[in-house]
Amino acid sequence: MSTTPSDNTGEHTPTSTPGIVLITGTSSGIGLHAAIAAARAGHTVVATMRNLEGARALRDAADAAAVTLDIRRLDVTEAESVTEVVAEIVDRYGRLDAVVNNAGSGHVGTIENETIDQVRAVMEVNFFGVVSVTRAALPHLRTSGGRLITVSSVGGVVGQPFNEAYCAAKFAVEGFMESLAPVARAAGVSVTVVEPGAVASSFVANVGFDLTAPPAFGDPYAAGLTAYLARAGSSFAAAQSAESAGGVVAALLEGDTPAFRVQTSDAARQFVGVKLADLDGAAVQGLTGSWIA
Repeated sequence: MSTTPSDNTGEHTPTSTPGIVLITGTSSGIGLHAAIAAARAGHTVVATMRNLEGARALRDAADAAAVTLDIRRLDVTEAESVTEVVAEIVDRYGRLDAVVNNAGSGHVGTIENETIDQVRAVMEVNFFGVVSVTRAALPHLRTSGGRLITVSSVGGVVGQPFNEAYCAAKFAVEGFMESLAPVARAAGVSVTVVEPGAVASSFVANVGFDLTAPPAFGDPYAAGLTAYLARAGSSFAAAQSAESAGGVVAALLEGDTPAFRVQTSDAARQFVGVKLADLDGAAVQGLTGSWIA
């Protein structure tokens, strides 16, 4: 990972010097494994989560890997929490070399059956939380010539049935980062979005919806939701491991500046590729429409 400040052209020379890395959402899944892998690579990892009562799995994993983590509370939806933790990191370590925006939560539902407040809550954690951490960290990443890595999703490229709010938030993340990337690059900061597909983690358990509950009788969306949930169940049964996906994220801290868009598996690359080659939208609509037929 580069820790060499940029010159006035925005270019910097990559190095393998261990850096100070902030990772959000590390209580489980991709964030937990990214934190462990980054610490194994020699980085000083500040691993954060919304509730420190959920830190046991991370502590156990760190003990098993014989690595040390600086574990702190950070709620990405609380502005004061974000600014305080970033300031504390710089005060303690003198710099910040990389940020991994990983905190987020899943959501299943369709707009007629949920409230605007539910949609806003999805946007708060998955989009505005990313914006808040990014805003707080950028001055320090400019100083270090650092890296801003954000875990998005294939759902940030391909809209999926019964995922309107979640995909909207991830689309927003990708639009924000794609727009920010050339601006940040000119200031010496590289920007990358990471797009996992289905990942075996507790993420599915936190979607805010009982995936095993039958749809309500008379719901006009019931048949489509039943079909979607059956497909989702089979998809996650063959999911990429969280350790594998976390390893891809941690590897982006090393070596040359990574690409703007990175997928974590062949399945994710194939899925995203459908959209990126789909100028009129017909291929995506045909694919996702088949999920609820």
